[in-house]
Amino acid sequence: MSRRPFAALALLSALAVGACSSAAGSAAGPTATPSASTGWSYTSGDGKTYTADEVPTRIIAHAYAAKALMSYGIRPIAVYADGPIDGDVGLQGVDFDGVEVLSEEWGHIDVEKAATLDPDLIVGDWWPAEKAYSGLEGGVEEASKKMATLATVVGPSQGDSIVELVEGYAELAESLGADASVVEEQRVAFDAAVSDLERATAAKPDLDVLAISPWEDTYAVAVPTYAPELLDLQRWGLRVIDPQKPDADFPYWESLSFENADTYQPDALLFDDRNYPGNRDTLARQPIASSIKAFAAGATTTWPAYWLHTYPDYTAQLQRLTEFVEQADETVGD
Repeated sequence: MSRRPFAALALLSALAVGACSSAAGSAAGPTATPSASTGWSYTSGDGKTYTADEVPTRIIAHAYAAKALMSYGIRPIAVYADGPIDGDVGLQGVDFDGVEVLSEEWGHIDVEKAATLDPDLIVGDWWPAEKAYSGLEGGVEEASKKMATLATVVGPSQGDSIVELVEGYAELAESLGADASVVEEQRVAFDAAVSDLERATAAKPDLDVLAISPWEDTYAVAVPTYAPELLDLQRWGLRVIDPQKPDADFPYWESLSFENADTYQPDALLFDDRNYPGNRDTLARQPIASSIKAFAAGATTTWPAYWLHTYPDYTAQLQRLTEFVEQADETVGD
C-alpha cells in the first residue's frame, strides 16, 4: 500500500541503490554539495551520501519530485505518477510536454521503457515509516521495484514538516546545478503566509478541525503524526484533532465505519483534496452525515494531502486556509 494513503486507499480495492557509490551518512536531513570540478555529492533522506564523478543530468523522478525540481529549472527526462496526471491536484499547471511518462498508476512503472532512457539518477521522497522511496515501497509490483537497479535513487525525507521537504528539494536542485536564488523570494512570501495563519489561529484558539478522507465503506481520519502538513498546521496554531486509535497495520489513518463517523465532532472538516469533491459526496450519501455537526453546518474545506513540495504551492494553500479559519465558527462542534 502506498504511504500516500488516499491516492492509495482509493486504489486499494483494485490494488538498493544503483549505479553511484554510497557511504553511511547522518540521518539528520538532506544536504547537497554542488561542484562541477569534484563531481556530485548528495546526502539523501535515507541518511546515506551518494556521489558521482559528474553531476547527473538524465533524471527520472516521481511526478511530485519532478514538479519540485522543475520549479528550479531542473527538467527530468521521465516521470512516474501515482494516478492520471491530468486529474492530480498536486500536478495542476505542470508542463510535462516532452517528458516521458512511465506510469500513471500507483504500483506499476514501465521499467523496460525506463531502462532505454539510460538514467543516471532517480528521484523521489524517502518515506521513513516504510524505509523506501516513492514508487518503490511495499505493495508495488516486484517488476516496478527493479527501477532501483537502473540508477542511484535519492530524495529528501518525508518527516515532521513539509518545510523541511521543500528545503530538501531546493538543496537537491542546487546540487544538480540549479540557480536557486529564487528560493529566497519564494520563502519571503511563504513566511508571510505562515504569519497570517498564525494570527488567524490565535484569534480562534478553540477551533477544532478533523482531517478526513471518506471512501467506499470507510470514514478515514488522518493521523497528523504521519502527515507533515498537518503537523505544520498544528505547529502554527490550528487545532487538528489527533485520532485516538490509528490503524495498527497502517497508522497514517484511523479507519472508522460510517456507523461510527460521528465519533469526533470537530468545528470543521478538512477533506483530503486528492479525491475532492468525490469524498465529500461519499459522506453526503451516508445517513449519519446529518449527525456530524460540522458537515451539517457546511463547515468544510480541503487540506493539501501528501503532495506539497514547493514554496508557491504551500503559500497558496496557507492563504486559502487562513481565509477559512478567519470565517470559521468555534462553536459548531459543541
